[in-house]
Amino acid sequence: MERGRLPYDTMDQQPVKHHRANSRSAFSLLELLVVLVVLGAILYFAFPNIIQVRSDSEKSLAKARAETLNLAAATYFQAVGSNAASSNWSGKDSAARYLLLRSYISFAPSTLSEFMPSSDYNVIFDNSAPHKVKAQLLGPTAGGSTNLTTITY
Repeated sequence: MERGRLPYDTMDQQPVKHHRANSRSAFSLLELLVVLVVLGAILYFAFPNIIQVRSDSEKSLAKARAETLNLAAATYFQAVGSNAASSNWSGKDSAARYLLLRSYISFAPSTLSEFMPSSDYNVIFDNSAPHKVKAQLLGPTAGGSTNLTTITY
């Protein structure tokens, strides 16, 4: 037989078709099970890390936002003046104080809750001298408790 030519049946010169006895066109149950086990193992090891990365990034963003609020408070007190700023500042909650600072923050949303990365984080401003003392940042505990702890930044 010549190289590159199909084998022919000698009777009618038709190409001989070779069929495998166990020809298949789908995956076996064992192959699908192996794929599912491998994907399950990948998710088992990767999912906690993904959750931890998200939690760490939210915490970093909360720290950055709290520092932004500190800079805005210092700018507010310099721009308005210490006496006027102190009278505007006293007796207000954190949300109302954020409204005073919002114009000193680029692209600031309309509320403090929108400014923080999630509802798990909260900022408490000092009542006496906010331009001299950093705002307190509260966030979730490492164990996932519902109690908020002070986050240092």
